[in-house]
Amino acid sequence: MSIVIPTLVAAHGGEKHGAKTAKNQRSTVSATSTNTSRDSSAQTVSPEEHAGHLQEPATLHATPEDFPNKHPLIVHFPIVLLLVAAAVSLANVLFLRKELDWIVTVSAFVGAATAFYATKFAHPHTAGLTDHAQAVLAQHDLYADWTVYLGIAGLLAQAVSQFLLKGKRWTVLAAALILAGAAYAVAMAGHYGAQLVHIEGVGPQGRYLETEHHD
Repeated sequence: MSIVIPTLVAAHGGEKHGAKTAKNQRSTVSATSTNTSRDSSAQTVSPEEHAGHLQEPATLHATPEDFPNKHPLIVHFPIVLLLVAAAVSLANVLFLRKELDWIVTVSAFVGAATAFYATKFAHPHTAGLTDHAQAVLAQHDLYADWTVYLGIAGLLAQAVSQFLLKGKRWTVLAAALILAGAAYAVAMAGHYGAQLVHIEGVGPQGRYLETEHHD
């Protein structure tokens, strides 16, 4: 382009055209410098600023060892399963179906078990939190504990209803109400957990967490 433009200017020989060409050249240079600056700014993040597994571009699927804590790998099970258990149990108050009873029992069992594990064994230990983030964490832990208590209570009530009292309507309703409480607790725990991650910045790339990996 640097060869063609002077040739065109010389061929036309007009001062006005030359001025336009110069203006176009300045625009081209400006656009080029702008794109260059954008490209350079897009490359300012170094690999050291990423998590360890992101330093290997070929590794897209993180292994459990790449996470500073196992809590995010486990916690979604009780969130989903306790909500399913509560919803199906409430529906079963109307239908009184054995098939629905089994869905409730299995969902409540796995949901309560994973809630217990996520709360008691895979709960991350934090360090350096602000006072506000600490208050949010306290609310998260409160509702997480209630999730465990109500989840286990709902599972026991469901087992009594299904296996001992053979699915009488009032026992199904009692289990459904307890599981609804567990569903509310896990939803609130999830809300405060999301607030910790996405607003307080606790957790991404291990920030404010004491890692489980020990050398």
